Amino acid sequence: MERGVEPELAAWLDLSAGVAGDMLLAALVDAGAELEHVQSAVDVVIPDTVRLVAHEVQRAGMRALKVDVELLVADQHHRSWSTIRERLESADLDEPTRRRALSVFRALAEAEARVHGVGVDDVHFHEVGAWDSIADVVGVCAALTSLHVSAVTASTIAVGSGRVSAAHGRIPVPVPAVLELVRGREVTSGGDGELATPTGVALVTALASGQGDLPSLAVSGSGVGAGTKDVPGRPNVVRVVLGRVVAGETGDTGGTARTGGELRPAPSSSVPADLELTEMVVLESNVDDLDPRLWPTVIDTLMDAGAADAWLTPILMKRGRPAHQLSVLTERRHRARLRDLVLALTSTIGVRETSVRRWALARGWVDVDVDGCRVGVKVAHRDGQVVTATPEFRDVQAAAAALDVPARHVLERAVAAAVAAGLVAGASVPGGLRAQA
Repeated sequence: MERGVEPELAAWLDLSAGVAGDMLLAALVDAGAELEHVQSAVDVVIPDTVRLVAHEVQRAGMRALKVDVELLVADQHHRSWSTIRERLESADLDEPTRRRALSVFRALAEAEARVHGVGVDDVHFHEVGAWDSIADVVGVCAALTSLHVSAVTASTIAVGSGRVSAAHGRIPVPVPAVLELVRGREVTSGGDGELATPTGVALVTALASGQGDLPSLAVSGSGVGAGTKDVPGRPNVVRVVLGRVVAGETGDTGGTARTGGELRPAPSSSVPADLELTEMVVLESNVDDLDPRLWPTVIDTLMDAGAADAWLTPILMKRGRPAHQLSVLTERRHRARLRDLVLALTSTIGVRETSVRRWALARGWVDVDVDGCRVGVKVAHRDGQVVTATPEFRDVQAAAAALDVPARHVLERAVAAAVAAGLVAGASVPGGLRAQA
């Protein structure tokens, strides 16, 4: 279908029948994403391995587009997260597509790590590591870029029921990785069988900043993507609706959408494509009776457990009692674990939760050498240019201990090494940035 003339669009995903990577890819291609652009992006990541073929089908009487990923070479399904990450980081992709694809596979790796009780870097994907699954992820991310989509929201996810055969035998639906990925999201069974695959759910949870009913949009296009099965009475499809966000019940484009009694952030048509928009929560507690010597360990433990940030604010409570307000910023999928940690690590008897939206610069890491010690430099960038380049202080401390010199000396040398490597504001972003852990 024809796309709107606006350079930036919002996309809403209808997942009431479930979601898989190929279904979402087909819906975006049906909505106007250029298949040639998508194929080119896939080719630079996994060259000469797959061909994308689109054709129309019927699903329970509804017309839909099916995109088949045809293998051109023999495949093996077991690839590590580190191997896929290296391919994405070294490939000649545009930054929005690369950033989105890395976030999807990172979400999958974190989910698999929790399921199997291993480190994230030790995760080996099974079906998700196959060429066709990699093509689905890269293809969806490239399709969003092709459509100039800057904000994505989604409906409640139908995950299915029953049991399914997997690499480790017969397991219940939703499969463990899907359950990890949907933490903090609304789901429904929606029918029999596996309706939502790990790849499909990872795409949705990593890329969609909010969840709810169709927001107020000036609709410019739509697409319908078909799954493999044709189920009588239930169209096995994913739908996507494209448009500009308009003022609706919230009164502005940056408001909230109400679904199921919960207020959650609505998409914004003004989100730049080179900023990351993430739906997050802030957990807060007021504490007036904790030994202050414990606060550093509380903050460190929360950060190690997945908090994006954690901080203390001095406050005065009732009857003038001095206290601290503990604030923890986190992605929704980590909120339950961090809430429990706040209750366990502090003397508070309650935790408040507020939904927020975070816009962040794209970032990656470059390692510099300081007298034989590795120091990571975090590089934040936008529009292909470096905005900031800052040495990681934990690396500085470790190097200082190893070299038996003051930390400020290592910091000065790390900054000098970063400047010598061209990591200065306004410089071009270097290729092969290491993804943020």
